[in-house]
Amino acid sequence: MIPPAATGLVLFAHGSGSSRYSPRNRYVAEVLQASGLATLLFDLLTQEEEAIDRQTRHLRFDMGLLTDRLIGITDWVAHNPATQGLKIGYFGASTGSAAALLAAAARPYAIHAIVSRGGRPDLARAALAQVKAPTLLIVGGLDSLVLTLNQQAYRCLAGEKRLEIVPGATHLFEEPGTLEKVAQLASQWFGQYLT
Repeated sequence: MIPPAATGLVLFAHGSGSSRYSPRNRYVAEVLQASGLATLLFDLLTQEEEAIDRQTRHLRFDMGLLTDRLIGITDWVAHNPATQGLKIGYFGASTGSAAALLAAAARPYAIHAIVSRGGRPDLARAALAQVKAPTLLIVGGLDSLVLTLNQQAYRCLAGEKRLEIVPGATHLFEEPGTLEKVAQLASQWFGQYLT
């Protein structure tokens, strides 16, 4: 979706067991679109790979594969006539956040902002110091394991960064008002760096 006069494009990197049909990410995308940002939701795994992953659960943690796919999509939108003039940001969830951080480290001048929702930045630990894009880590206050992993990763990020803890939220931000808070924080972050 490309709103009129869009200045930025947010690519959504979905996490494990999710897809472009995720109601949480679609909601965030709608909020970003309302603020004038273009969005692209896609799947990092093919349908066949998703079927395999439901049985083995290993492809969702294949950071090389996920990162290569995200880089491919990034390169494609950077050269697509409809999107080539837009600043690019990543919105990552769960393992998709690690792919976003790894891809941003590989394309340091192409990515202008990153937002991670309930992400696993620890899976990108080796590349965190190379991420140049301003990075916002959003974690649920009740998601204790992921919160600890994000606090550790936050210390490794070298560029501009912020860690936001949403009180009363668990990993999927299903509690009333928590997903709305994620969307608000993401919209503000991308609005600052993609416009």
